[in-house]
Amino acid sequence: MSSDSSAHHKALAAQQGPIPIAIVTVSDTRTPDTDVNAAYLREQIAAAGHLVSGYRLIKDEAELVSSVLDELAASEARIILFNGGTGIAPRDRTFDALSRMLEKTLPGFGELFRMLSYEQVGAAAMLSRASAGVYRNKVIISTPGSPAAVELAWEKLIAPELAHLAWEVVR
Repeated sequence: MSSDSSAHHKALAAQQGPIPIAIVTVSDTRTPDTDVNAAYLREQIAAAGHLVSGYRLIKDEAELVSSVLDELAASEARIILFNGGTGIAPRDRTFDALSRMLEKTLPGFGELFRMLSYEQVGAAAMLSRASAGVYRNKVIISTPGSPAAVELAWEKLIAPELAHLAWEVVR
């Protein structure tokens, strides 16, 4: 249930029109043709009346993650969705690169994601370093790269608050 203030903010946020959103898939194995997460997100973003303003598919290298974040933060994108590289394996570097750059963090995103993920995968949810925050007045959201995780994050957390998130960082 939303508070009156939250409802008021959401009403104001809904007036901002289509939101430009960038998608970044971090993967050592996917190609543009096999990037099911980007395909899913493109479809969902369009269905919600928003715009995909950028797309990058990069290897899980900290320097690439940082560089793409800087590049997209300078673009029209208001929200940048990263997927992949959030685990604890040696090659999972997305969280580390992003966490060094975020100016503000949204700990609740990761907490809620892991809570919801626990319902699907049990205790393995603790291995996720899903996170969100703000960088250069852009909302940055980072989820695991599994299609189920991307779908869960979009449907339960991102889509319901998308306009509100985009509005809050620039109001």
